[in-house]
Amino acid sequence: MRTRRFGACLAGLVFAGAAAAQDTKVSVGISGWTGFGPLTLAREAGIFRKHGLDVTLKKIPQTSRHLALASNDIQCAATTVETWIVWQAAGVTTRQIFQIDKSNGADGIAVRAQIGSLKELKGKSVAASPPGTSPHFLLAWMLAKNGMTTKDVTIVNLEPGPATDAFIAGQNDAVVTYEPYLSALRARPEAGRILATTLDYPVVVDTFGCMAGFLDGYPKAAKALADSYFEALEMIAKDPAKAYGIMGADVKQSAEAFGQSAKLLRWQDRAANKTFFASEHAALSKEVADVLLQAGVIKRIPDLSQLADPQFIR
Repeated sequence: MRTRRFGACLAGLVFAGAAAAQDTKVSVGISGWTGFGPLTLAREAGIFRKHGLDVTLKKIPQTSRHLALASNDIQCAATTVETWIVWQAAGVTTRQIFQIDKSNGADGIAVRAQIGSLKELKGKSVAASPPGTSPHFLLAWMLAKNGMTTKDVTIVNLEPGPATDAFIAGQNDAVVTYEPYLSALRARPEAGRILATTLDYPVVVDTFGCMAGFLDGYPKAAKALADSYFEALEMIAKDPAKAYGIMGADVKQSAEAFGQSAKLLRWQDRAANKTFFASEHAALSKEVADVLLQAGVIKRIPDLSQLADPQFIR
């Protein structure tokens, strides 16, 4: 998931509160995940600027992104649904304002050839990011669905990129990672095989959110952030080759390679966002919170009704 770690990252939103002609500065924490490409596109193509924003995208590990939010180094971030729950439980008060993407095979677990099922991972070493990250949660989720917990495996904490490299080099029995690193594994079948992805376990959903204080103080900027994301999706639809080139450059991929990675996820437009927050988000958050509690990632389930504020997608 990006390192999507409990932190990977949208950098420091610095607000400019002066003349109307002055762009509002915002720092957003992200990671190098394919799904966050439209945010890079919005910045590089001038879409954020068009909507009156001066956005800095800052790559911060998922495990420490909440610390950057709490210290106001960044005001907003992109991360997975379960990560917002972990941050809320830790006292970092944020609200999700729009959905970015759904993984459709872009996150998964690769294993050595002799491992035939998830249940056969018992007692094995699995490389994954630390608790509070998307790869760690995906592992916990897959194990839970197979009657196991993270205590049944030995987790080796590595970021998705290094974890993938280590697996290819022959280290560990399995690795949980995401695009564009998952494609590196697909290109190296001699190292092992992809056992399961989010096609089998569709739980990886990315959203964009901000500190509650920022949303209350700068509602127009929050609306501009959402509108900019949707406009970036329109640009991708109209000129995919150009858009893939811009987004691919940020993760060191060619336009063609980025396009292939993008096929494994689904960016969510305004209509899909309205459906998601009207019904799916609450149910998903509850199920996810239960797994986080069972895995010991959180000690208590926070008030799930305070996780989202979808007024900005209208």
